[in-house]
Amino acid sequence: MISVIKYGEEKGKKLVEDILSRSQLENKEVQQTVDGIIADIRSKGDEALFEYTRKFDGYELTVDNILVTKQEIAEAYEIVDSELIEVIRKSAARIGAFHEKQKINSWLEPSKNGEMLGQLVRPLERVGVYVPGGKAAYPSSVLMNIIPAKVAGVEDIVMVTPPGKEGKINPTTIVAADIAGVDRIYKVGGAQAVAALAFGTESVPKVDKIVGPGNIFVALAKRSVYGYVNIDSVAGPSEILVIADDSANSTYVAADLLSQAEHDEMASAILITTSPRLAQEVSEELERQTAVLERKEIIEKSLENYGAIILVNSYDEACALSNAVAPEHMEICTKEPFSLLPKIQNAGAIFLGHYTPEPLGDYMAGPNHVLPTGGTARFFSPLSIDDYIKKSSILSFSEEAFKALGDDVICFAKAEGLTAHANSVKVRM
Repeated sequence: MISVIKYGEEKGKKLVEDILSRSQLENKEVQQTVDGIIADIRSKGDEALFEYTRKFDGYELTVDNILVTKQEIAEAYEIVDSELIEVIRKSAARIGAFHEKQKINSWLEPSKNGEMLGQLVRPLERVGVYVPGGKAAYPSSVLMNIIPAKVAGVEDIVMVTPPGKEGKINPTTIVAADIAGVDRIYKVGGAQAVAALAFGTESVPKVDKIVGPGNIFVALAKRSVYGYVNIDSVAGPSEILVIADDSANSTYVAADLLSQAEHDEMASAILITTSPRLAQEVSEELERQTAVLERKEIIEKSLENYGAIILVNSYDEACALSNAVAPEHMEICTKEPFSLLPKIQNAGAIFLGHYTPEPLGDYMAGPNHVLPTGGTARFFSPLSIDDYIKKSSILSFSEEAFKALGDDVICFAKAEGLTAHANSVKVRM
């Protein structure tokens, strides 16, 4: 079911290449469909939005029923289990506390000669959060996308999610959004919802940024509207990479690998270890645990295509290989996990120690679980406060400070052949 290979083998190199090159987004047929939907929304607004909702979701959407009402929010609280509501509240509080620490302030620094430089930090005015619909509900993703925006000070946070045929939204999704602090929830989904957020319709306001996960239609739509609005990222399949030694518990390690393999057939789960014994035990545990899991078929295909147990000779080799993969989730299950931290260059989130499993980060720890995938942890970061703010530079010069740099500016401008730039300074000298 899963390969055990040695570091440096051609099979191992190919696996890394396959993981970094896998993509669900190279689909010309779907892209053409998405582009058509976006064009219709731009030209016809609500008319096209309502028609696509009727076509794809089977619901007769109108101006009067597009918004989730206060009554529907109250009903959702009655439906959702009270214990789950308290867990959502606890998770929200921890996520909020973590993201509060990410806040940065505006600053202004004067100098003695009348020069003043600084930076103005402002939240985005309006953000759109996409939440998938269907039978599955992911309240944790609702919290992770809305709470940082709220902490950042975004004035208007709108959420879109596809309705069922009766016009209902998953009650857990509604409760999580309300606890997180959403301002409005619209009953629209798919590429048409992304287009509505990007360009605005009579009912749905144009936003500054669109965040949140979705299927291939949503992902391609987000990619297509980037530039008209900002987006968080175009997420790829999930990944976990575990570095472990003889101190690791094979049952724990196998369970953690399976926690990501169950997402979909393109998910990647890799163990890198210095221990042949652990490699063998984890291989056996994977088979034993998979046999009793509900998503058995998905897990088996995921492990077969993008799973591996890789034996290395040293921690240096383990860290070098991990940095090449740049995993979304990385666990260090060794006797002294913090000693390896300085060697980790590329990872979305790093989980240290035998009792810090990846699902802890998904739900309750506090750091954001929206992480870079597909090797993009080499240059992207987890979703954070920074995704919901913008920065402006501040400059103020007195006559004395201006003249101290005037000749230098003229020299620079002339070197670039921009004489009007030079003249703007020259007339003041």
